[in-house]
Amino acid sequence: MPEVNSSVEQVERGASETPPADSPRQSPHAIPGAKHGWLSRLRSYFVIDPLIWFYTLVLGIIALPAGVFDRGGRLLHWFSRAWSWLIMKTVFSPVKVTGLDKIDASKAHVYAVNHASAIDIPVLYVYLPFQFRIVFKKELLIYPVVGWHLKRSGQICIDQQNPANSIGSIRSALKGLKAGLPLVIFPEGGRTPDGEIKPFLPGAFFLAIKAQVDIVPIALVGTYELLPMDTFHVKCRPLEMRVGEPISTVGMTMKDTEAVSARVQKAVEELYYPGV
Repeated sequence: MPEVNSSVEQVERGASETPPADSPRQSPHAIPGAKHGWLSRLRSYFVIDPLIWFYTLVLGIIALPAGVFDRGGRLLHWFSRAWSWLIMKTVFSPVKVTGLDKIDASKAHVYAVNHASAIDIPVLYVYLPFQFRIVFKKELLIYPVVGWHLKRSGQICIDQQNPANSIGSIRSALKGLKAGLPLVIFPEGGRTPDGEIKPFLPGAFFLAIKAQVDIVPIALVGTYELLPMDTFHVKCRPLEMRVGEPISTVGMTMKDTEAVSARVQKAVEELYYPGV
């Protein structure tokens, strides 16, 4: 199979060049010259995708007994990480992690991550080396195995259509943060359809302000180009997880949500876009 002999640094250099006005718009981190033709599609449709579904089904079934006794989700987190590790090995996409060594992992933080791809979740489970919980949309509960696992593993379900139904989950997340359990949020409210970071929802930072914990911006680079929405074609390529400086919420109130949201979005964009 053809391999992409490029690094993430080459991606950034290519993305920083201004394309001609009449040229088609490129993804923010497209690799110049990279081609993903029929061989790439065959590999994805007949090898990578079936393996991912196999991991999901098998590990989901094995985790069923654990979910009965593991109310806190700590054992199920291990299953999620094993599932993610298998996926990351299967998609042949090395991940370069920067900035994580500057974070005090002994403290609870809210990690604010851009959301560009279904592969974002496996990247986070493999490369965030500690227990955490994820805020997710209620719509994901409809998926077999995945929905059950999200519900039983202590993740935080948010009903965007009827927020009142999420009060129990919000209280649980707040309790977890105060007890030292980190939280991962996707402030855009869903995956980006074009690889560009979308406006953050101020309400996404409610829990961080309420618990008075720092917000850590994270940019996942290349995941959109690897697996965007509405396709099963996995385009193997290098990825990056860039971790920024924590943003304090000490002394802030709910009146500050928009200011906090704008500050965190700026931090994520500075990590995500080259030359910003």
